Amino acid sequence: MMLSFFDQFMSPTYLGVPLMALALSLPWILYPAPSSRWTSNRLITLQNWGISQYTRQLFQPLNPGGHKWALMLTSLMVFLLTLNMLGLLPYTFTPTTQLSLNMGIAVVLWLATVIIGLRNQPTIALGHLLPEGTPTLLIPVLIIIETISLFIRPIALGVRLTANLTAGHLLIQLIATASFTLFPLMPAVSILTMALLFLLTLLEVAVAMIQAYVFVLLLSLYLQENV
Repeated sequence: MMLSFFDQFMSPTYLGVPLMALALSLPWILYPAPSSRWTSNRLITLQNWGISQYTRQLFQPLNPGGHKWALMLTSLMVFLLTLNMLGLLPYTFTPTTQLSLNMGIAVVLWLATVIIGLRNQPTIALGHLLPEGTPTLLIPVLIIIETISLFIRPIALGVRLTANLTAGHLLIQLIATASFTLFPLMPAVSILTMALLFLLTLLEVAVAMIQAYVFVLLLSLYLQENV
């Protein structure tokens, strides 16, 4: 039976039981747990250094009130980065290619930033819907436009992550299939296609890292507007 290129994005099941929860929880096992010793090994030291550098860069422009989100957003960054990178391995499933998962994360966190802004500084939060100095005739139109742009933010977060990862996986599968098919017919062309596939895989590794960073960075910018 011929399989579709989109079968790789189907949620895995075993005996009718969905394995999405297992795919989301198992990657955490790959990270070493900090020990109670005074000195750590090189892997834990490198991991702590990378997380501290990322946290410092992400939360430096934020007010002290936004630093309470450091643990949540840093954990989200590590979570997305791990899922994106593991999804590039053969015979693996990438949960972040599911729009439902990405939208669930994006909508909840975006809504939390909006609620915090409305609770702590309602005047400033509502003032974002109407720029200062707007002509009277344009006030209703601008309020509608700004409201629509506000509600589009979580949709853009989820769709951006899903589309970039899905397009990369499809392109890798298409080029790999072409290289495998062309090898008996035109070996030289097939080898060139394999070289292109290798370069594309390196590009997808960069895309997986960048998309996880951009997702959390945009959430931090939304948080910055409301704290």
